Amino acid sequence: MKQFSLLSLLFTFSICHSQTYVSLAPSLTNDVGKFSDKLNLAVEAGRQWDVFSIGLALGKSNLSPSHGKDTTVYLELRPNLNIFQQGKFTNTFTPGIGYAFNAKQTLILEFTSGIEYSFTEKIHFNMFFGQYFYSGLQSNSSVNFVGLSAVMFFAPVQSGSIIKKK
Repeated sequence: MKQFSLLSLLFTFSICHSQTYVSLAPSLTNDVGKFSDKLNLAVEAGRQWDVFSIGLALGKSNLSPSHGKDTTVYLELRPNLNIFQQGKFTNTFTPGIGYAFNAKQTLILEFTSGIEYSFTEKIHFNMFFGQYFYSGLQSNSSVNFVGLSAVMFFAPVQSGSIIKKK
């Protein structure tokens, strides 16, 4: 009974004190190959609590059709922290972890920093950059990337930051 009460309390807290968002995030990597090999696309849905958010992203590590059986589809958990806020601009940090389906390098680690702009209370834009680390049983690799995401909140949001301006 205690476990059920605790889970109910956590669920209620997560619903009452957070905002739901969806994001479309195209990015460009420094991977080898054609332009389609360098283009990454992800759709993310998640919840935000003041300075912290967590989302689940489904994406493709490149949009090239010529990868045979080695797929480029991945699923990634992306926690995000708002570090510093100045007016409508917020500095963000995201350490993500994911899984690439049917790939030789299945583990994905992401370290991203970005500048988010609050266009309205419901629409934000984020210019981000970082690095993906891919790891498998016999090989690993990494790529740098830069991108621009559009984030839509389902209710007005006023996000905060860890470092407050005095």
